[in-house]
Amino acid sequence: MSESEPDQPDALTEEQDHLERSRATLNRMHVHAGGLKAVGAAAVSETPNVSTEYLKQVLYRRTKSLIDDPTVPLFFGRIDYDRPDLPGKVHIGRRHVTGEAGGEPMVIDWRAPVALPFYRATKDDPMGVRLRRRFGYAHGELTAYEDEDLVAGDALEHSEILEAEIARPRTGPMRDIVATIQPDQDVIVRSDLERSVCIQGAPGTGKTAVGLHRAAFLLYTHRDQLGRSGLMVIGPNDSFLTYIGDVLPALGEVVATQETVASLVSRATGLTATGEESVESAVIKGDARLAEVIKRAIWSHLRPATETLLVQRGSRQFRVPAYLADELVQSIRARGVRYAAGREMVPQRLAHQVLLRMEASGDSPDDRVQNAVARSRGVKTYAEALWPAVDPAKLILRLLTDAEFLAEHADGLLTDQEQAALRPAKPPRSVKSARWTPADLILIDEAMDALSRTPSLGHLIIDEAQDLSAMQLRAIGRRASTGSVTVLGDLAQATTPWAARSWAEALDHLGQPTAELKELVTGFRVPAAVIDFAARLLPSIAPTLSAPYSIRRSRGDLTITPSSTPADDLVRAVEAALTLEGSVGLIVTDAAVPSVQGTLEDRGLSHGVLGQDQDAAADGVFDRRLDLVPASLAKGLEFDHVVLLEPAAVVEAEPDRPTGLRRLYVCLTRAVTSLRIVHTEPLPAELIG
Repeated sequence: MSESEPDQPDALTEEQDHLERSRATLNRMHVHAGGLKAVGAAAVSETPNVSTEYLKQVLYRRTKSLIDDPTVPLFFGRIDYDRPDLPGKVHIGRRHVTGEAGGEPMVIDWRAPVALPFYRATKDDPMGVRLRRRFGYAHGELTAYEDEDLVAGDALEHSEILEAEIARPRTGPMRDIVATIQPDQDVIVRSDLERSVCIQGAPGTGKTAVGLHRAAFLLYTHRDQLGRSGLMVIGPNDSFLTYIGDVLPALGEVVATQETVASLVSRATGLTATGEESVESAVIKGDARLAEVIKRAIWSHLRPATETLLVQRGSRQFRVPAYLADELVQSIRARGVRYAAGREMVPQRLAHQVLLRMEASGDSPDDRVQNAVARSRGVKTYAEALWPAVDPAKLILRLLTDAEFLAEHADGLLTDQEQAALRPAKPPRSVKSARWTPADLILIDEAMDALSRTPSLGHLIIDEAQDLSAMQLRAIGRRASTGSVTVLGDLAQATTPWAARSWAEALDHLGQPTAELKELVTGFRVPAAVIDFAARLLPSIAPTLSAPYSIRRSRGDLTITPSSTPADDLVRAVEAALTLEGSVGLIVTDAAVPSVQGTLEDRGLSHGVLGQDQDAAADGVFDRRLDLVPASLAKGLEFDHVVLLEPAAVVEAEPDRPTGLRRLYVCLTRAVTSLRIVHTEPLPAELIG
């Protein structure tokens, strides 16, 4: 193994030359794709049968995927195969670069099967590889390399380049980890599309990155299938989606959509959540029992026939008795169809009964006659009386405001106290005047699915899933009813009152009970001093989980400052962090944001405020050196340096102590290099070793 040693200057020079030639080739590919885009637009104008939008999207994605980032080398590794039936030298990077005139590939996409040994080959199982080389770089230029001769058993015990890349300071949004994917992570990333996977990952284990890279892998290996069925990433909030938003495009994938649960159901229902409610009410609305209440309420709209159906055909009348109409309604319901589908069947079933009577009288009607009878006003009116239409928003509004209606359908499911907690203090008069809450929209979405099946996507990536209620999980799960999912989360970071307490429970609500559960405990990003300190909370918040550990040799920097002048000490801690390279996150309770913001402004410290400007991503969210982070938005984010104000206040801000301790665990584990704690109140007892 070697690292650009003085007696081998030519090796690095040759690799740099290969990098420059690869960049030139990629640029030609990009120019060529741009030319195809222009030719395609002209072809569409002359060929009406070609879908303009489809062709535009294909060519746009192709052009976008070929954009070069000069600050990042096109390849980060190389493997040399030791078998004649396999390629010789293979440079591995973020995208495929092919030589001129369809020649040999200059760079192989990291997702290609031939690149797999770069991540998994060992001295015990070299997988046909003789040499593995990792590259160090700065500003897009190669600076060093490390070699492992796997045939000779000369494997690295510790990679300086790998650790430097993992710990490299950053500013801006999350970046990809293709150069540092570990074997256990790679197994998950390359899981088959048909497999659903749940990843229980401690802080710093890379679960979010693994999920996003699995998305990139699936889009690469099942492009046509997922191009039709769709792939979606679901995150906890808009700040989080902004933070991860550049990862897939950096890997050449621009077709995946990103949503929060709130935006997903808002888009589906056409309604916006503007109301607020008590925690007690939200918890009940998030309970899976509400699905059965809604189902009962919907099917209660069926009505028995009160009279015989009379159908006039020419000079003759045909009768369908009321008892027979009731029987056909019950037969439809017994098929287990959704409400709206069953409602569409009723006119045809009634018309069929009319046709039977016409045939018995000597006529010979065909399907056109049956369709005409089914569409006739008399049959449609009769069917409507048996099987009325149901508006999902009106149904939920009635359940929440009509005590008798709710009591009828919640009997045996919800207590009187729970039913009372669901009723708003000021009941709205109509759907338009209602101030819907996020939990209300989930209920409306549930009702919509009970009426008509929700379309399924091919794959869903669900991050921070431990915080979702049963009803939120159901809302997500029905969008993957014929697809698969990657579930990401950490039960130790569950901070909502309605959070699931086990993955088995969450997966059951998601409709994926057979998903494979994987646990990641090896920390790559959070330094040992920080993770060991935060892990003191685990016996209180998640006693069944394995304690995480850091593999980084540098333990990081942990500073705890008791303070009698918190504003001054806080500013000093922030200024000290800003002298170091990388991003700085100042985490405080949500209630403290205005006062701390004022302190930063008074001291002339430029900063962003997460949650206030996340919609202005183009204006620099996550591009500032310093971000003021409300504790409720810290989950899923990471910063090179974190300053945490008043851990005790973070705990006390939550409705109960276990939830508060889990929130504190989240805040403590956002740091990649250093954590500075400033406090006037005593630290929580669970943190004192």
